[in-house]
Amino acid sequence: MTADLLARKETSFVLWHVGNTTQVPSLIIGQVKLGAPITLIKEEHFLLQQVSGFPDLWEIPAAKCNLSDGEVYHYWFEVTVSHPDPKRAGERLRITDPTAYTVDWRLRPDVKSPFGNDDRYPPAVIKYSANKLVPADIGGEDISSFGSTTKLDTLPMNNQLVIYELPTTWSRSAEVGGGNMGVGTFLDVTALIDSDVEGANFVDFEITQKGRSYLTELGINALELLPPADSTYNRQWGYGTTNYFAPDFELGFPDLYSWPTPNRDLAKLIDTCHNNRIRFFVDTVMAFSKNNPYLAAACDDFFILYPCQAKSDPDAHNSRGQDDSNLRNAYGASLFRYAKMVQGYDPISGKVQTISPARQLMKLALTRWMTDFHIDGLRLDSIENVQNWDFIQQYKDLARQLNQQRFAAQGVSGADERFLVVGEELSEPKELLSQRRLDGLWHQSFKDYIRMALIGRNHENETGVDAFEQTVRKAIDCRQFGYNDLTQAIIYLTSHDVEGDRNERLFNFFDKNNIVDCEKRVKLAFACLLTAVGIPMILAGDEFADHHNLFDSRGQVTQDSGKQVDPVSFVRLDQDWRRRIKEYVSRLIKLRTSYSALAVNDIEFIHVDFNDNKRVLVWRRGQPNSDKQVVVIANFSDFGTPDPLNPSAEYVIHNWPVTPPGKHWREVSQDRDVLPAKVGREPIFPWEAKVYAI
Repeated sequence: MTADLLARKETSFVLWHVGNTTQVPSLIIGQVKLGAPITLIKEEHFLLQQVSGFPDLWEIPAAKCNLSDGEVYHYWFEVTVSHPDPKRAGERLRITDPTAYTVDWRLRPDVKSPFGNDDRYPPAVIKYSANKLVPADIGGEDISSFGSTTKLDTLPMNNQLVIYELPTTWSRSAEVGGGNMGVGTFLDVTALIDSDVEGANFVDFEITQKGRSYLTELGINALELLPPADSTYNRQWGYGTTNYFAPDFELGFPDLYSWPTPNRDLAKLIDTCHNNRIRFFVDTVMAFSKNNPYLAAACDDFFILYPCQAKSDPDAHNSRGQDDSNLRNAYGASLFRYAKMVQGYDPISGKVQTISPARQLMKLALTRWMTDFHIDGLRLDSIENVQNWDFIQQYKDLARQLNQQRFAAQGVSGADERFLVVGEELSEPKELLSQRRLDGLWHQSFKDYIRMALIGRNHENETGVDAFEQTVRKAIDCRQFGYNDLTQAIIYLTSHDVEGDRNERLFNFFDKNNIVDCEKRVKLAFACLLTAVGIPMILAGDEFADHHNLFDSRGQVTQDSGKQVDPVSFVRLDQDWRRRIKEYVSRLIKLRTSYSALAVNDIEFIHVDFNDNKRVLVWRRGQPNSDKQVVVIANFSDFGTPDPLNPSAEYVIHNWPVTPPGKHWREVSQDRDVLPAKVGREPIFPWEAKVYAI
């Protein structure tokens, strides 16, 4: 499937859906000259032409723009501003091409009052080659050489995944100070996977040295970068997309580069993932945008600026309700409209019809990411603020259709089992699943429940004599919350949303609750996460108990004091106890990604012991009586077997599964075989889990 507008962009400069055309939009194009600062030279201006039959589509053939073959060009569109602010409306302004494949933030035009710094849009970048406009980086680098040769049916299926959620703000020191943060670029991330690649901004990290491949050593098989699309924000955690078709400028601009190459470096990263059987997920922010060019070009058709002043507007409220407490939240950006419909050019089909401009823009960007970068899944941010479930389903269906075409082009099957579209809606409305709007949801309740169990408390929603038992049972099986399959629930101990009480990093959560045996509790937490029914996701750093350093005056992680600026500190892996946690977690990840008993929904609690202040629960994963079963003994108490190192010491699990003939049990977390006489009879220790597999 080729979207009509993307096909047009191969031979013409195309501007779609301008709100005010009393003065014809124009193309301003030239080339950069290096210097301090860089400047635009050979600048030329061309009036765009209205495309016959499409009143909202403007273009000029590249062949009419005096371009030279093989050269790279920088360009803006100049439009008459269409904006509710009367001081801006009607003024002329240079804007970024809203469908730019590459942007160059080093070059921003001067503006005069009433415009400000946010209106200084960077130019788009394109290469002219063989009479075509080719997506390329500033130095002419393109992504044509990164067509993956990996057979897609060898990538892990959805029920085998362990997802690694990676912010690209990292720290160079164990104790973070203001000057010690940096951007982990696409090249730095590649160095976490490919042992032949060295880090760039973080060349001094042990884990980014040549010969190391940290993420394959860890064993994860899915990587999710926090939003990799281009943003006007200095790279923090990326939630404020500006240019939806372009990989992020900073992530493609390591310190050692003379110019940024985000397209090439992202394509190489994804290709490296696939060569190592790792799927690549894109975190997509569709509810709102920061400084998007359509704010100037056609504001009202794309954005609702002040929901609190337009409560009767169909785009004003989020999907949770129509009362004043459920107005949409842009978090300092601008909210897209997904309910407003207009008659105009559809950039997907190429026809004139009734469309939502914002919906079609997002579908167009999705087509670019699926086609050019070969992504394997999507995480959709803030579903309640996207608001429109019909659009969410359209977006999911298009992504799956494009993925099916990708598999068909290789002549392999298994597309549906190897693609996933999940949403973040922390109230977890299961209707999004039953109505097939999404494939899965972030299962926030897992985190909420298991964290209470890890500090010896039942969740406040559970009452009665079995409240603690129910807390653990529900945490371990997502179906207890209404999910039908493990692939519908993304489960995690911490997510990037670390703001507020009980959401902070796991280490900080334990610290706030006066837990002193952090190593034990973190290991217990991961034993639960990686053997529960659901798709495990790990926030980078949790696998070695990384912690936050940046807090507000009340000691809280907030938006301003740490939610998006406190970096991942990989150097903490130098500490022995943290390295032990990482090795423990790695063994369990490798079990989770390879062992069939953890890829099915089957779970049974075979032993519960609350006698004499014990809180011991034992669950079995896998099909009964099969030769692939996992048994987890989880002790959520201070009880330990007396004299546990005595060879005769034991704690007996009477319902232990029968060992199949010719098989034996292995305790995975400590990487050791179990003597036949000790199966189901080994001593247990306080706040410990043991994970056994046949």
